[in-house]
Amino acid sequence: MSTHPTATPLTPELIHGALEVERTDRGLLPHRLPALARARNTDPQLAMAESQPSGVHLAMRTRATVIELDTIPTKRHYAGAPPRPDGIYDLRVDGGLTAQGTVGQGDVLRIDVSTGTFTPVRGEPGTVRFEGLEERVKDVRIWLPHDETTELVALRTDAPVQPIAVSERRVWLHHGSSLSHGSNATNPTAIWPVIAADQGAVDLVNLGLGGSALLDSFTAAAMREVPADLVSVKIGINLANADLMRLRALGPAVHGFLDTLRQGHPHTPLLVVSALYCPMHEHTPGPGAMDMDALKEGRVAFKATGDPNDPTRLTLTNIRRELERVVAQRADQDQNLHYLDGRELYGEADFAELPLPDGLHPDTPTHRRIGERFAARVFAPGAPFAT
Repeated sequence: MSTHPTATPLTPELIHGALEVERTDRGLLPHRLPALARARNTDPQLAMAESQPSGVHLAMRTRATVIELDTIPTKRHYAGAPPRPDGIYDLRVDGGLTAQGTVGQGDVLRIDVSTGTFTPVRGEPGTVRFEGLEERVKDVRIWLPHDETTELVALRTDAPVQPIAVSERRVWLHHGSSLSHGSNATNPTAIWPVIAADQGAVDLVNLGLGGSALLDSFTAAAMREVPADLVSVKIGINLANADLMRLRALGPAVHGFLDTLRQGHPHTPLLVVSALYCPMHEHTPGPGAMDMDALKEGRVAFKATGDPNDPTRLTLTNIRRELERVVAQRADQDQNLHYLDGRELYGEADFAELPLPDGLHPDTPTHRRIGERFAARVFAPGAPFAT
């Protein structure tokens, strides 16, 4: 077989895990929210998060020994912060992690958190190359960087490829914050939802949206239309650190979000997960802010700036209490609705052993612990998502 790859049609059928694929002037851009939801949104943080392909991957059957993928990633440059590492592409062959790569070129998004400005700078495509693969028919999946917007420009292989047919595995639709998005994990298959999906033998559609699990009605409407066998929503940390609403509004907003989900998934197992343990917001409300003293030392950290003496403000403690109340109230008429306290996935003892490096986001070992615990508590026999 020739080791000189030739152009292979790059079609939406090869892309798994996205809700929509947009054709741009440069290639294909996977989206994790559909156009209608994007049109309803006015927040640049959410626009950035939904375009980052967490859980999205190319899936193909091929005998190829060499695969090249041209992409245009968007590099995020935060004013005053140290440079971020390039996003990682994970190559899985027949389910096993076989190789990794990066693309150094691409667009740049300059972000100033002090002013809330997002300034895009257009760049050039780059190439990630995988070679030395076994010359046999195999299941090849290229997982895109979970936190780096990625336009797909061209695909080259040294053997024909075929899209992988829809699997017979159950589809798990999950929505959450940057923790579900994968923040601070090193690579796309090391984020906790992928780890949990692997162990639960399900296909993941990940709507973990960094900074944006805010009970938006258009997110619920998008989830309503997604075919899924299992649905979960992880609620809490963004409501606290965004300081978006007061306690009076929380219960009705959760009811409305769940009502919309039930319109499209009336009997699907539905799991509400509260926030993981996070000391900065357990008893102190938002707004959350970047710790400028830490930034002067060359590291990124966050802090809570709200008034802990205001009982109307949202903290993780009163959010968990309200979520548990809402789910208990609804569960009398909804036997497929379940609640999981996020501290069962990562609690105070875990923080003592595996602290959050920036005070907010888990690192790769902690993502693994969370994913394994989720699988054990949610996918095991007798659990909410049991077969």
